[in-house]
Amino acid sequence: MIQPSPPARSVVRGKRRSGSGALLAAICLVLSIWPTVLAAHGDRASGSHAGIPIPSLTHGEMALIAPYYRRIVAVAEDVPNTDETFRRLLNFAQIQRAYCLWGIMPGSVNDEESPFNECSHAYLAAAKAVLLQMRMMNGDRASVEDLVSDIDAILVRNNLSLVLCKFSGESFNTADLVRPRPADIVVHGKSLMTVLSALMAAGAGLWLAACALRNGYRS
Repeated sequence: MIQPSPPARSVVRGKRRSGSGALLAAICLVLSIWPTVLAAHGDRASGSHAGIPIPSLTHGEMALIAPYYRRIVAVAEDVPNTDETFRRLLNFAQIQRAYCLWGIMPGSVNDEESPFNECSHAYLAAAKAVLLQMRMMNGDRASVEDLVSDIDAILVRNNLSLVLCKFSGESFNTADLVRPRPADIVVHGKSLMTVLSALMAAGAGLWLAACALRNGYRS
């Protein structure tokens, strides 16, 4: 009778170790990248102003424009003939929103104590600038004017432009991205719980994937 070959068992054992190693490496990667992605934004006064200036917007305007962000970007992406200023404003808005974790953090728009509130001001100010820029460009003027009319009507009805917060007077620049400070996230309860929940969910997903791979090797 032919006995099972010992090397085959070693190969399986090696694959299991590889699966566990991949899980550990992935978790370490998430933990190591997180502080870098959310690196502290430097002093606003010393930030770069070599790009395109973006006017500030009030806290009330920000809360209003936030629900329209996707619609603004969708209309902007359909503009046929664009210039460099328009493209840089749109690019800044999209990159800046990614630094804000795509607006999914609780209180990022309406809580001025949130570590994500300043960067929310930045990407929504850029979205407003994109919208105003579109009014001066050739393209689907009907879609742009409808969008502007909807926002203006709500502003007038709610008098939101008079609502201020500590970032309302802050202007921005396409050359100076705003990033949440990790230290501020730690002391802001809702943000910290959201981050920890996301990391736990990612870790659980990786663990389940590793278990599935292990079971596949056994079968």
